[in-house]
Amino acid sequence: MRIIIAGAGEVGTHLTKLLSRENMDISLMDEFPERLGDLAANYDIITKVGNPTSIHDLRDIGVKGADLFISVTPHETENMTACIIAKQLGARRTLARIDNYEYLLPENRAFFEDMGLHHLIYPEVLAAHEIVESLKNSWLRYHISLCDNALELCVVKIRENADIIGHKFMSGYFADGRYRIVAIKRGTETIIPRGTDEVELGDMIYAICTKDNMEFLREQTGKVKREIQNIIFFGGTRMAQKAVQNLPHELNIKILEADRDLCTRLSEKVDNALIIHADGSDMQALQEEGIQDADAFVAVTDSSEANIFACLAAKRFGVHKTIADVENIDYISMAEGLDIGTVLNKKTITASYIYQMLLNASVLNVRNLTSADAEIVEFMALEGSRVTRGRVRDINLPYDATIGAIVRADEGILVNGETEILPGDRVVVLCKNDSLRLMEKYFKN
Repeated sequence: MRIIIAGAGEVGTHLTKLLSRENMDISLMDEFPERLGDLAANYDIITKVGNPTSIHDLRDIGVKGADLFISVTPHETENMTACIIAKQLGARRTLARIDNYEYLLPENRAFFEDMGLHHLIYPEVLAAHEIVESLKNSWLRYHISLCDNALELCVVKIRENADIIGHKFMSGYFADGRYRIVAIKRGTETIIPRGTDEVELGDMIYAICTKDNMEFLREQTGKVKREIQNIIFFGGTRMAQKAVQNLPHELNIKILEADRDLCTRLSEKVDNALIIHADGSDMQALQEEGIQDADAFVAVTDSSEANIFACLAAKRFGVHKTIADVENIDYISMAEGLDIGTVLNKKTITASYIYQMLLNASVLNVRNLTSADAEIVEFMALEGSRVTRGRVRDINLPYDATIGAIVRADEGILVNGETEILPGDRVVVLCKNDSLRLMEKYFKN
């Protein structure tokens, strides 16, 4: 598969690194040579200095016949124009990064496809959705609904009062059939648990269950359920705007923004939040705006450092739920180690959505897990595929992958070694990043 990516900014560079480990022909172009740096030397890709809206430059990089042309520069108009030109020059499919929500409305899809824009993606909207989901279940670090809500992936930080600490998986303690731990993040290591493994204090566990068993999982992990009513957002970014617009209007929401002009614009766009001209990194300002009474604090400025430290401050004031947008990928592990709460990264979220387009047709959904070196994938079990030829224990899965659950006739069912997967089942797999391509082979007929 031949892919051309225009824009060597944060999203484009991260996506290039993600795809470079696959057996694909990747080319990355940007107008500014300093952005391309040493990428070609460090990764198996081709880099080219060029303008993505230049017909000459697009022809020169070989856009004709490209399987996918992706334009993710910071400029919406440039991305859309580049995709339209690329399609006319012979690219098979195109994807543009945008920042206008109206373009994503279903009634506009055919209009853009006729123009040569097959896929549109708005990273801030994707990240805003993650914020809203995280606030719904405040005891979770992270939460993903799977298979049309038939199953839930719950990520929980383990504290001293968790009942599950110290029990080996081979002991049978986790064989209640009500949840299944598919991965453990311990320090910087992601572990697919085996029989001799056990949950330790400070671990981050990744558990799959049905919605009606989430309460049991909460009790097992010693978490307290708290309702979120008072929320403070630090930063009036587009991510904050979209998140607030999708939160219930009965919540008490404040947005702290240091830019006075942006405050004025926010007041015109957001009608369910109090817009306050204040610096959310100022401790006195936080206290004046009632940080001590907040149930949740969401830091989504353009500075990863400011977001991390603001969440640390919020924790010291006793805020139960904190969420930080950490766009510097090198900071994610540090942020997790500082125990600042939920960490979001819109680059990895966006990359997951784009990555799915490049996978086998049996892959229904794939989500990159920001805090773990792993992905959660939904496969369709096809007639005659390897995964349907016996019990799970006999399939010989890759060492860095595990099957967590299946959905059969709209019912979520946890998997154990005796489970037999049938054609038509939707299968939830957790695998380390390097194992996804191996897992695809198990679902081909």
